[in-house]
Amino acid sequence: MSKRDYYKVLDVPRTATEAQIKQAYRRLAMKYHPDRNPNDGEAEERFKEAKEACEVLTDAQKRAVYDQHGHAGVEAAGRGRGGFGAGDAFSDIFGDVFGDIFGARRGGRSQVFRGADLRCELELDLHEAVFGTTAEIEVPKLTECETCHGSGAAKGSTPSTCESCGGAGQVRISQGFFQLQQTCPRCRGTGTVIRNPCDTCLGQGRVRRTRKLSVKVPAGVDTEDRVRLAGEGEAGRNGGPPGDLYVEIHVREHAIFERDGEHLSCEVPVSFATAALGGSVAVPTLDGDVVLKIPAETQSGRVFRLRDKGVKPVRGGARGDLFCRVVVETPVHLSGEQKELIRTLEESLKTHPGRHAPREKGFLEGVKRFFSSDHGKA
Repeated sequence: MSKRDYYKVLDVPRTATEAQIKQAYRRLAMKYHPDRNPNDGEAEERFKEAKEACEVLTDAQKRAVYDQHGHAGVEAAGRGRGGFGAGDAFSDIFGDVFGDIFGARRGGRSQVFRGADLRCELELDLHEAVFGTTAEIEVPKLTECETCHGSGAAKGSTPSTCESCGGAGQVRISQGFFQLQQTCPRCRGTGTVIRNPCDTCLGQGRVRRTRKLSVKVPAGVDTEDRVRLAGEGEAGRNGGPPGDLYVEIHVREHAIFERDGEHLSCEVPVSFATAALGGSVAVPTLDGDVVLKIPAETQSGRVFRLRDKGVKPVRGGARGDLFCRVVVETPVHLSGEQKELIRTLEESLKTHPGRHAPREKGFLEGVKRFFSSDHGKA
């Protein structure tokens, strides 16, 4: 398949400037990039076509050859001069756009690097998570050397400009007819070299220290929530900004309450007499005890809802509820007299089993139907 005209591929005039060509390429690359168009062969070809066109038209020598001899001239020059990397245009152009995002500023000056982000865990009690707290944590991290103030050079000296790259942090390497640009191997992109290193940090500009920090935890946080402390990560290099510290919350299990988002739940033990005759029990909440009225004939497992006794979410919204599940307790350590009283009660209840034990009656009838059906004959 014959190649299309590079200017038509990018939809620019033949008089377009380098900036206009790069801008057109960025637009097409964003539209047809394979990551945005998975399993789309046509989009992938359009992406490759635009990348090739941009690579040629942003290089003055290649463009001159193309304008005079077309595709054949560029291909011949590539074969005769050792060729060129197809990825150079992409990395150069998008490096200009996204360089600061990834921590390095490129082009004509030394690179600066943003410090790494850090993560640590903070364990809280349920009460602290629900109502908020201020906690002290210790974080080991790389901080700026106080002796050299991050320069890496000993007192009375300063870093020297790198002779290999002239302070640019990058060097150009000739590859036949073309030139490639890469990070300077001597200064590693900083643009400077340290001839007299600092005794404290040994020329690194950073030292590892443990810092005590105060973390203000907002009310309503839950396990896996994170609190961000801006600028409390590791120090940057070559004058770059520090990273951030992310404090990941872990809420310990509570002896009484279970949490589900903004709601809480708990089990409330109730005596046999209270469940049968009705009464009231004290129920603990995060705001203090409240009285829960238990209706007569309450069965074990019944759930009562106490509104607005849960958690107010950290991101806003109404406060949750507290769900109390009744658990009827079986008496233990009975005396002989107490056991006899229960047997007497049991005999009295058996006179009308369906009336006093509706669940038991329903269960027994279900078992009877099961065994009298085809299931029981299998």
